[in-house]
Amino acid sequence: MRAVLICPPLHSHLRAFEALARAWTRKGHEAIFLTEPGVVLEGDMRQAILPGPVLRPQSRTLLAEILAGARRTDRLCRDAPALLRDLSPDLILGDQMEPASGLLARALGLPLASIACAVPMDPEPGIPLPFLGWPHDTSAQGLKRNAGGERIAGLLLTPQNRVIRHWARHWGLGDLGRLQDCLSSDLTLSQIAPGFDYPRPANGGHIVQLGPFRQGQVTQDFPPDIRPDPARPFVYASLGTLQSHRAGLLARIARACRQAGVQVLVSHAGSLTDGQAGRIPADWVRSFVPQQAVLARAALCITHAGLNTALECLAAGVPMLALPLTHDQPGVAARIVQSGTGLRLHPWQRGSNRIADAVATLLADENFRARARHFAAEAASWGGAAGAVDAIEARFSPRRSAQAS
Repeated sequence: MRAVLICPPLHSHLRAFEALARAWTRKGHEAIFLTEPGVVLEGDMRQAILPGPVLRPQSRTLLAEILAGARRTDRLCRDAPALLRDLSPDLILGDQMEPASGLLARALGLPLASIACAVPMDPEPGIPLPFLGWPHDTSAQGLKRNAGGERIAGLLLTPQNRVIRHWARHWGLGDLGRLQDCLSSDLTLSQIAPGFDYPRPANGGHIVQLGPFRQGQVTQDFPPDIRPDPARPFVYASLGTLQSHRAGLLARIARACRQAGVQVLVSHAGSLTDGQAGRIPADWVRSFVPQQAVLARAALCITHAGLNTALECLAAGVPMLALPLTHDQPGVAARIVQSGTGLRLHPWQRGSNRIADAVATLLADENFRARARHFAAEAASWGGAAGAVDAIEARFSPRRSAQAS
């Protein structure tokens, strides 16, 4: 089968799609990325490049990202149909965060598998939108609260929703007006670890929980210049690729770890100057570290609650202190709490004393590590990218379609 892969130019999403493409082609299928100019893929990945300039947010603000995303969706809907007709794909593998995937699949009559690189966006009673850190609640009060959150989201996402409605009307696709309307109802492939998400008894039958698509692909060595004292807990702190410019928060984390009597390694993903990094009072401050190797030695991870880092912590059996900042991180943090694998601090709780108290609690209570180790024991059975390919073949293979007819 020939699949066209549509993914926004987000680092972690592209890496997940590349892993999926590698697993897809290993089974003898063909993968073609539909990308905007300037997107660089790892390895020998085939690309069909849209015409026009590179679209990037004008700033790091949420509104700038929403506007850039709306322009990207509009360009895909305008320019991709001709490319797709030339490519003649058998199906589209579309990132859930790019509504053009679903619009194009419906307009061209192509099967669609939605890829949830982050927390799944599929609607489910009692589950709030991923950018909200609320618990799962199917009571009348919980449903009302979630509906209010969705109304606010609709206002924030007005530029994107306007584009969705325009192209849905243009192609006669019916009343589509939000990102959730553009998801596949046939198959969602989720990177979330089995058992980590909230329950989805009503609408989750088409969601396959697979764990990270890139799991176990790289053997990493622990940095030889970092030598933790085995007599004291070793803590790893990272705010991910896009949020590590927050030097003040990283400094508070480091001071809190000293206050709690633990060693801490801070990684800032190259987002700080040498001067900024030098003012962080951690035992070690690095631009980049081999995260899986570091987690293999860590007693605790202090994280922004990005899903990739959370999944790596679960695979390593490491409890987490979640300090969510943006996007779906509040939703990931809420799942860390409900799964018993860590604690969460809200923005107003992030003074050094509160962070130090949370670090001490997580290290003293063995239940957090026991819950994390439960996930680690299951990690070898997570389907990953290979499981995703199996699910796609089972749902969309020509042989299955012929038998069904």
